Amino acid sequence: MDYPNDQHPAAPVRSGIPEHGRIPKYYAVKARISALVDELGEGGLLPTERDLSERYEVARETVRQAIRELVLEGRLRRRGRGTVVAGPKLEQPLSLASYTEGVRRQGRTPGRNLVTLDRFPCPEALAAETGLTRGEPVWHLERVLLADDERVGLESTYVSVARIPRLDADFEPDSSFYAYLHQRGITFGDADERIETVLATPREALLIGTPPALPMLLIHRVSRDTDGQPLERVRTLFRGDRFSFTTHLSG
Repeated sequence: MDYPNDQHPAAPVRSGIPEHGRIPKYYAVKARISALVDELGEGGLLPTERDLSERYEVARETVRQAIRELVLEGRLRRRGRGTVVAGPKLEQPLSLASYTEGVRRQGRTPGRNLVTLDRFPCPEALAAETGLTRGEPVWHLERVLLADDERVGLESTYVSVARIPRLDADFEPDSSFYAYLHQRGITFGDADERIETVLATPREALLIGTPPALPMLLIHRVSRDTDGQPLERVRTLFRGDRFSFTTHLSG
């Protein structure tokens, strides 16, 4: 059987062309640029907007819109004044594993740049969310996440000072916080996690090095130890163009 516009219902990804066959001009250009991206391969330099507009006989704004979407999808990335083919997205497992472990499994080198490490009395909202006591001292650890020296996210961790009193003295900010906890005999028991799509604030976009309009994946996590005691509250922003999340489900 022939299917309209080559859209077989069993295809892994349908072409995006409506059954009536009419599509926006920019989308047709995007499909052609996407095919060009496959030919160029990772790191390949995309021709200029001017060259592409001449090649496809469309306005530069049409090409610009097509490229903008491919950048947002993570197929392309900006480098200097040019645009190059991006590598595959990083896959982060949804589990009680550290960011370090997830990145290393994909042959990338994880890293972190310290933004701030300070302490303050636990506010009411944080106490209600985690089970900590209002007013007790808590650490706030904020770090930019790196993969092969590329900034890919921003992580804020809140943990009781009583649980880890020497965090400011013993912890190496560019290392795994989970490994640090394990070294001190603290074991994760369970966690509640929520994922949503957001736009970064101007400050967050500046720290991560992305345009404010780039969609982010935001993970909220509240973790407890094996005794059910509150352990940490983490808020992590991941670049939507560089990350996907995986999990295994069973019945």
